[in-house]
Amino acid sequence: MSEFKDVTIVKKANVYFNGGVTSRTVLFPDGTKKTLGIMQPGQYEFSTGDKENMEILAGELDVMLPGATAWKAVKAGESFDVPSNSKFTMKVKTLSDYCCSFIK
Repeated sequence: MSEFKDVTIVKKANVYFNGGVTSRTVLFPDGTKKTLGIMQPGQYEFSTGDKENMEILAGELDVMLPGATAWKAVKAGESFDVPSNSKFTMKVKTLSDYCCSFIK
């Protein structure tokens, strides 16, 4: 899906790691939520409440998922899932555009 229709966008940006990662929240009529954002090159650790699906729209990164023993390479056009109530780390290699879906 290249665009979202009939959504609400939260104007205030989500800014993490001194601006290394930024996003905007998109709210859907059915109550679901996504964020659209940009990650600068760097290493970032995130905590999750809900299960997440992270779709990489542009760029390249490595991710260490909970319970994994090796980094997984992810590039534009690929995605990965993160379990609820967990932490994961990303090594962003190039400027990366992403869409994160929160799954209840």
